[in-house]
Amino acid sequence: MNHQGKLSGKIALITGANSGIGKACVKKFLDEGAKVVASDITQIDLAEYDNAQVTSFKCDVTKSSEVESMITYTLSTFEGIHILVNSAGVSSRNALGNDSTPEEIWDRVIDINLKGTYLASWHAVPEIERSGGGSIINLASTMGHVGYPSDLNEIRPKLGFDPYPPSKGGVVQFTKSLAIELATRGIRVNCVCPGYIETNLTKNLRDNPETYNKLINLHPMKRLGKASEIADAALFLASEDASFVTGSSLLVDGGYTAQ
Repeated sequence: MNHQGKLSGKIALITGANSGIGKACVKKFLDEGAKVVASDITQIDLAEYDNAQVTSFKCDVTKSSEVESMITYTLSTFEGIHILVNSAGVSSRNALGNDSTPEEIWDRVIDINLKGTYLASWHAVPEIERSGGGSIINLASTMGHVGYPSDLNEIRPKLGFDPYPPSKGGVVQFTKSLAIELATRGIRVNCVCPGYIETNLTKNLRDNPETYNKLINLHPMKRLGKASEIADAALFLASEDASFVTGSSLLVDGGYTAQ
């Protein structure tokens, strides 16, 4: 464990921590000296971390009572909270089963991606303030800034009605509004906007060689991102390196939105 890391002495709560970007953030923050509560809707196996500074809490971020319990658990375990990473999220591809209606999928994606970010922040803000201030990092997406390209129509039918871009656009706007509200209260609020990343959310797209090649070519760097690269961006926003950064949307997308 690194006691001299950028997050030494800090307490971090990370949602969606059982896979992908959330899991990468847990590893990165532990390496930088933070104490971490790793939360997910599924049970987390902590054995792989081999680190006494991490604990877990099972939580559905769409349920206010469970989120409140998650915050209470964090406070009772580590006696404070300085950093919140809202990484819990789904895409319309994996939100529900194949027999679900478009409206059901819409509600589920908005609930987890947008409402979940809101609820965790709502319950965490007073405690972050009591702990002396800190940082909230929301996981948005390039799709919070642009729409799906039309040539993905054969992959994603009815792209214009897909709830994922609106959910992430909402996260971007929520980030800005909350940042202004908390700017004089010692809490910075920013979001990371990844391009397509090699995680479970993109697995079914990457499993199709033609689709995978199409996705790669959408990124000027001609590759998809890694979860660890998004965790690096989250670390920057969580640390004092970003002490004058709030209300920002940090695009980490291999040039996707620059074209």
